[in-house]
Amino acid sequence: MSEFIDRLIDPEERQSQRPPRQRPSWQSSFRPVYGWIAIGVIIAIWLATGIYTVGTSEEGLVKRFGRYVATVEPGLHYHLPAPIESVVRVNVLEVRNEEIGFRTISPGSNPRYQTIEAEALMLTGDGNIAHVEMVVQYRVKDSSLYAFNLIDSSAIVKQAAEAVLREQVATRTLDETLTSQRDTIGIDSLLALQSVLDAYGAGILITNIQLQDVNPPDEVLAAFDDVNSARQDKEKLINQAEEYALDIVPRARGQAQEIANQAEGYKQTRIKGAEGDVARFTEVLARYELGPEVTRTRLYIEAMEEILPGMGKTILSTDASDVLKLLDLTGSGGGGE
Repeated sequence: MSEFIDRLIDPEERQSQRPPRQRPSWQSSFRPVYGWIAIGVIIAIWLATGIYTVGTSEEGLVKRFGRYVATVEPGLHYHLPAPIESVVRVNVLEVRNEEIGFRTISPGSNPRYQTIEAEALMLTGDGNIAHVEMVVQYRVKDSSLYAFNLIDSSAIVKQAAEAVLREQVATRTLDETLTSQRDTIGIDSLLALQSVLDAYGAGILITNIQLQDVNPPDEVLAAFDDVNSARQDKEKLINQAEEYALDIVPRARGQAQEIANQAEGYKQTRIKGAEGDVARFTEVLARYELGPEVTRTRLYIEAMEEILPGMGKTILSTDASDVLKLLDLTGSGGGGE
């Protein structure tokens, strides 16, 4: 009992009194080598954890003690093992979608959708309610901003897009939202949303915004359809009238040009005829001045030929006293003069 108590009080002294244990010489010489080999293997495995690959559509963001230090391209790379360095991979080519006013339940050849009224109903500038659904497509523009400035990129894009869309609809009337300004709303929403995300430093590029469904609320849908039908009939009649005008106006212009050409031709004919008459009168006048009696007689004879064409005529001198001997009483003549 006293020996046991002494061992508890001074165990080292007891161990020193025990004779040393004999071990083989080869075991005592190789034990430190195994330890170093094990340590080397562990270090090699730890260093090997720094090998990584970046996909073809990705960019790798290297962090050193949690701080961003570099961006690497697709391929095989190496970084210092954790916890010294780590890599965040970001897909920069994937086109992501956000739906405003509806949700896709089952995509495919026969997709099914669910309407979200709280998002779809919006107030227009003239105090009416419009049902507007929109799809936003975007991708990563700056991987470092996207990875380190945003916690939930989907929520950021969705909320910003809804706010921008409501602002655009609020500046237009119901008719403009549903008809003429529909495409303009999509373009203006894209530009405004991109400006907002750039101000946030989101590193996101908006590639497309498309209005899927723009309608009045269900309660007034039937009345609005009637208005649209009447508007379409009006546009149809206007188009028909414009088509008729495009057909009849050129035809009328062609007829007017034809009449003008005929009138011009008649005018030129009359002018040339008058000029010819003047020329002939001038010629006759010149001859008349040379021999008034001869010219007068010739003109008289020509006038009688025009007045009595195809008749036999006998020209007598004023000095002739016996007319009967010159008349053709047999009636066989008629062609002579």
